[in-house]
Formats: sequence, structure tokens, C-alpha cells
Amino acid sequence: MILYGVLIPFMHGMKMSTSLIKINDLRTYFYTPLGVAKAVDSVSFSVKEEETLGILGESGCGKSVSVLSIMRLIPSPPGKIESGEVIFNGNNLLNLSNAEMKKIRGNNISMIFQEPMTSLNPVFKIGEQIAEAIRLHQGLSRKEAFLKSIETLRMVGMPSPQKRVHDYPHQMSGGMRQRVMIAMAISCKPKLMIADEPTTALDVTIQAQILDLMLKLKEEIGTAIILISHNMGVIAEMAQQVIVMYAGKIMEQATVEDLFENSLHPYTEKLLKSIPRLDRIQKKRRLNVIPGIVPSLLNLPIGCKFNDRCDKALQKCLREEPPLFEVIQGHFSRCWLCE
Repeated sequence: MILYGVLIPFMHGMKMSTSLIKINDLRTYFYTPLGVAKAVDSVSFSVKEEETLGILGESGCGKSVSVLSIMRLIPSPPGKIESGEVIFNGNNLLNLSNAEMKKIRGNNISMIFQEPMTSLNPVFKIGEQIAEAIRLHQGLSRKEAFLKSIETLRMVGMPSPQKRVHDYPHQMSGGMRQRVMIAMAISCKPKLMIADEPTTALDVTIQAQILDLMLKLKEEIGTAIILISHNMGVIAEMAQQVIVMYAGKIMEQATVEDLFENSLHPYTEKLLKSIPRLDRIQKKRRLNVIPGIVPSLLNLPIGCKFNDRCDKALQKCLREEPPLFEVIQGHFSRCWLCE
């Protein structure tokens, strides 16, 4: 099926499974001299076993802060996870000690960060950095962990992995460094992998290779994925469930098919219309854009947070913030038009 110039695969034969992780009413605030920035404001969602959840939205909408809150990696100060629950394996991760969280990070839950060059240590060889997590969580010897790091690099399609383990990050291309980040993320076969813009700054050929690799590894090791992306096509290809965030809140939540076929929130509609389409390019039409910019979290509009950029705004939208309506089963929209 093709919608908006994006290929959307039908999910035939998807295995029904239980929730692996549940986020309930998560709130993460940043306290600044100018005021309180509510970066994540009452966010709730869940991810099933072996499922991929896509998170969409413009920069500054709270996507990365949401997943960093799950990992308990919010810098404090100025950030603070004010309230909520992150239920994983029956435990609320927000109540665990730092020592207990260290046993989970990189082991049960791993993360591929947005920019590998700033996430890899420039003074250690690649093999040492991958082996460190393996030794920490699996209790292998230095030699065993080093051999497993070679095996993991081979899994992610790294050429000559037995040689590359001796390289430093600066000796590799962007695509190779991203493969190293994925190798580190899967080295302990996590139950959940969080990917924050894993294809940013990569050319389209390498992007396709990285996405194919993530799909292949998902099938091989059965991990669930939370995927953050600005790219609607990437979400359409990879995800089964999608949430759309704006100004720290979930604006719409649905299956990938429902979101692309029947988007209910004006913000989602504008995101879809902004996808470059071949028929518009051939006719030399201007690209659709969303007017205005994402508001400052220190100065949010009253009522619906999208009302100053929405051409469908009602008077009620300027006064009252809408709740998240369940319009049809499993399809939610934070819009008064859906009341």
C-alpha cells in the first residue's frame, strides 16, 4: 500500500504479544532561571514484545527527552523526572537505585544515540568499547568479551571486523560508527532497543542499509524497538504503532496504517502533507510547509498547544486544552474536533 508517496507494508501474521514496557503519565521538567520547561508533560504509551513504536514530531517536541527519561539519563540539575511510572519487567524503573539501573542499561534496555561521534569515546578502540558492556553485564573474561565484540560487529555487517575492533572512532566513516553503535546496543541481546534518529547525517544509501540491518536484527534476536525519527517514510517502513508529539504532549496515537490513512489531528495532517511528493515536484509546485515554529516550552499557548499554527482552530481551542480522545478503538487524538 502506498500513501502520500510512502510505502506502508501490511502487517500480516503479526504475533499478538503482551506489553513489554508501559509508560504512565510521565512528566519531565527542566528548571531554568527563566522558568519551568515542561519538556514531557503527561505522556503515556506502551510497547509490546517484538513491536516497533515510532515517535514523530518536529525538533523540540519532547521525543528525545521522553526516551532519556525511560533510561534515567536526564541531567539533574536542571532536569527532573517529576512523576509517572516506567513499568518494565514488573518494576517501576523510576524507583530503582542508580546501581540497579546500571544493570538494566545496555543489558535489558539499550540505546542508539543520535550522533555516534559524540557517544563513542575517542581515546578507546572500538573493540574495547563494545567489550566493556559485554564484560559488565555477562561476566565474560576480557578475551571472551573481545571475541564476542568481533562477532557482534560481524552481525551488523561491518567489513573486516577482526581488523576494525582495533580502530578508533575517528578512523571510521559515519555509517561505520553507526554500525558500531548498533553493535554496542545489541551486544547483550536487549529486550528493548531505543533508536534516537539512527540515520541522521547519513546519506540515503547508508540510511537504507542501517534500517534494513535494524529490521534483520529485530527478527533475529526478537527485540522491541522505540524509533524516533523526523522521517515519515522511515516510520512507515519500520513501525507498527506511532505516536505524534508536540510541545511535550502526545497529539495523536494509532497504528501506522490508521495514522497514514486516516490522520485525525491537524498537526499530523500537516506533517503528512509536508512529505515531498513526486507528482508535486514534476508540476514544480512548492512544498507544503507548516507555518510558524514550535513554541518555546517557557511560553506555551493557552488552550491547545498547536492553536497558533492551526487553520482549523475553534474558539474553544484558544481557551481549553483538549484531552486525548479515543475516536475509534486504539486511535487517539488530542483535538476538540474529535470530541
